[in-house]
Amino acid sequence: MKALNSFGFPVLRFNFRGTGLSQGEHHHGIGEVDDVRAALDWMHAEYHLPLLFAGFSFGAAVGLRAACADPRVKAAIGAGIPVVPVAEASEEPRVYTYEFLSGCAKPKLFVSGARDQFGPKARLEALAASVPGPKKLVIIEGADHFFEGRLRELRETIESWVREAVSSQTSAIS
Repeated sequence: MKALNSFGFPVLRFNFRGTGLSQGEHHHGIGEVDDVRAALDWMHAEYHLPLLFAGFSFGAAVGLRAACADPRVKAAIGAGIPVVPVAEASEEPRVYTYEFLSGCAKPKLFVSGARDQFGPKARLEALAASVPGPKKLVIIEGADHFFEGRLRELRETIESWVREAVSSQTSAIS
């Protein structure tokens, strides 16, 4: 959020249904894609600008699904993408699939920590290799799933990628 806001981009940070004080109930990634679509609709209606999606962990997994299909979204960032089953205390493990990315030709940045228990490096490399470009995978050494102690590197990675991949594309769109 801070990396994108540093460019002057309007940023919307929200909770999915049933999280924090938000209304509704968790819908196992199905309804949450609709939450992202609603957020994209609101951002477009409010600002009338090309959109850039960024999501973390579960938010990246479901948000990329909505963002890649939306022509208003010009680029997408997934941080801490889960590529192995993730179990919550009271649920069956969530299994994430990313076949939808095979049709996503917009610029994509994938960022993960080298010690991310939900994103082993080999699985992330295989995922990145399977999707069309433009794309970039960055593994931050020493970082865990939450980038604890490495948020500066995460922010610098996103800022650098936005300067390279997105700013030139946005200039061409305007």
